[in-house]
Amino acid sequence: MKTLTNGIITIGVNEHGAELCSLKCDGREYLWGAYPEYWKRHSPVLFPIVGSVWDGEFRSKGKTFKMGQHGFARDMDFALLSVSEDEIWYELRSSEETLQKYPYEFILRIGYKLHDSTVDVCWEVENPSDEEIAFQIGAHPAFYWPMLSNEVINQGVEAMEKALAENNLRGFFKFNLKNKKLAELVSPDFPLVESQTIQEKGCVSNSMVNDYVLRNGVLPITSQLFDHDALILAESQTDIVTLLDNDSNPYLSVTFKSPLVGLWSPPMKNAPFVCIEPWYGRTDEVGYKGTFEDRKHMNHLAPHSTFKAKYEITIHR
Repeated sequence: MKTLTNGIITIGVNEHGAELCSLKCDGREYLWGAYPEYWKRHSPVLFPIVGSVWDGEFRSKGKTFKMGQHGFARDMDFALLSVSEDEIWYELRSSEETLQKYPYEFILRIGYKLHDSTVDVCWEVENPSDEEIAFQIGAHPAFYWPMLSNEVINQGVEAMEKALAENNLRGFFKFNLKNKKLAELVSPDFPLVESQTIQEKGCVSNSMVNDYVLRNGVLPITSQLFDHDALILAESQTDIVTLLDNDSNPYLSVTFKSPLVGLWSPPMKNAPFVCIEPWYGRTDEVGYKGTFEDRKHMNHLAPHSTFKAKYEITIHR
């Protein structure tokens, strides 16, 4: 694992999946420790799909391919491209192995840049071929709940479970709402966010939508909020999600330009962490039988061109 610091924040990045594995500020760890009792990952990159394809398979170029949840990049070793005091880049190239799972050539680069108390997570998808390629890409960073002290975190899962049992409130989500028509559907004083819901086999039904009314501009987070799996905010409803502690103080923010963001903690498990996940893509609809290229929320990249995007994690000190 490579370690970078700018004197304010310190990160650790693993070449396996080019995964961010640690994020510390002022001695406190913010990123989930990947304890397998709850979830064995820290912050995987999701590529070439976000979520699931219906029945675990998709159709492209007249063939059927098998694909596991969130794609394969998170489970592959990346090559280290460059590293400096405050920036590091990794690369994954298509191969005979990936072409058996996904019929497109690609070059995927993942970078991390530090500035002040922020880490920029940068994505580049290059199309080196003479044909258009289709893909999705997304993030899945998991953060400890603000109510868990560093001392409790360092003591491990049992200590965290004990601390969580003392209070059902985990904090609050605050959204920088962009879709004003939707935000003010209830009233300007009590805006809402609209969430699609995970249904059968990890896929969504567009007819199943839940509205969450924001009181004082925030959404309370209880241990029951994720009982029905992730909240999926589509249609560019927000570009900043801030996690507040139980006293409504800002803890950390995730800033992005993606059209979707997922909010998730393992259902019915009262887990010690929450994920704030910017997505350029989304899981299939229940029963989808079309082609890979025609899935909703796909990105299409012209030959010999590059897709670039990033999101930011900011620690509020």
